[in-house]
Amino acid sequence: MHDRTVLGPADVSDDALAAMAADLLGLDPDATTLLDSGADVVAYDLDAITTAGRYWVHGHVTAGNGALPFRIFVKHVQSWSRSPWFQDVPVDYRDEAERSVPWRTEPLAYRSDLGDRLPAGLTMPRAVGVVDIDEKAGAVWLEEVPVAPVTWDLARFTRAAGLLGRLAASPDVAELATVGCHDFHIRDYLHGRLSLQVLPMLRDDGIWKHPLVAATFDDELRARLLDAADRAAEYVAELSALPNGTAHGDACPNNLLVRPDEDGFVLIDYGFWGEEPIGFDLAQLLVGDVQVGKRPADDLPELEEACLAAYVAGLREEGCDVAEDVVRRAHALQLMVFTGYSTLPFELLSGPPTPERMALAAERAAIARFSLDLVDASA
Repeated sequence: MHDRTVLGPADVSDDALAAMAADLLGLDPDATTLLDSGADVVAYDLDAITTAGRYWVHGHVTAGNGALPFRIFVKHVQSWSRSPWFQDVPVDYRDEAERSVPWRTEPLAYRSDLGDRLPAGLTMPRAVGVVDIDEKAGAVWLEEVPVAPVTWDLARFTRAAGLLGRLAASPDVAELATVGCHDFHIRDYLHGRLSLQVLPMLRDDGIWKHPLVAATFDDELRARLLDAADRAAEYVAELSALPNGTAHGDACPNNLLVRPDEDGFVLIDYGFWGEEPIGFDLAQLLVGDVQVGKRPADDLPELEEACLAAYVAGLREEGCDVAEDVVRRAHALQLMVFTGYSTLPFELLSGPPTPERMALAAERAAIARFSLDLVDASA
């Protein structure tokens, strides 16, 4: 009657699960009995180095009024030192690399009252359980969020941008900007992943000769990217001097769910939540879906202009008077540092240049040009 073996160390006792189901269904936990339960792996095509697994846990409970069904989403998070990709990190850098990527932020966010502080129009899933697995792992047990099959048109993007601007400047939210207790600065990214992995790859002549890259990243784009690579430390120093706000950290459309009965968004995935330079969330909102091939890059200039204006309007709603040109510059630099430099399709180079991979590489090249153009235009 019970089979939750796929959960592995993320599983809980039957009594704990009964209490979670009671909380979810609004039942008296002392009168609730778990009748049956199971767990299934959630199919997900985007890997994350701090996510060990995603699952649906389902079953039935009773509180003396018949069998009642329940379903709970479980996310098992962990230090990325436990990820298979960690083996690619140079041995001498592993301690610093492990510290540089937060994994505790999401459990801490769900243990807090952040959901009560978000601006109207933004919500987060209700947690019925946050469990410490060991010193390097935990699990969050969340309500199921019904999702509407919506189209991300200009109006939806600008609505999201405005709310992210409010999020960035909200005094209530700012009190939990560092809820993850993770001391991360963009200089850490410069001296870590950028300097150790991304920039050396950009300067590798062999990568530029790969058919997938040679056909999509032309000589002019290569020259511009290499010039920008030489200015990475300068860009990070400039960005570090700009005003900060609260950032979701990965505000792509995939992490902004739309319920069928609501006009706003349900924010999920708080792994990179924190205090960042103003405008941080605009980058992933704009290019997140382009990076993974879910939408084309051809409307990025129009979309960026509308979203930047909406984001600034959101700042103003919360009483923030940072000038629009400062927000534009911060956004441009962040897009370049966190996305533009890493647009070469490194992860696709081990396979053949299929039409699908070629199309994705072309969109990545478009992101690179867009990022470089924004940096130039905002200087």
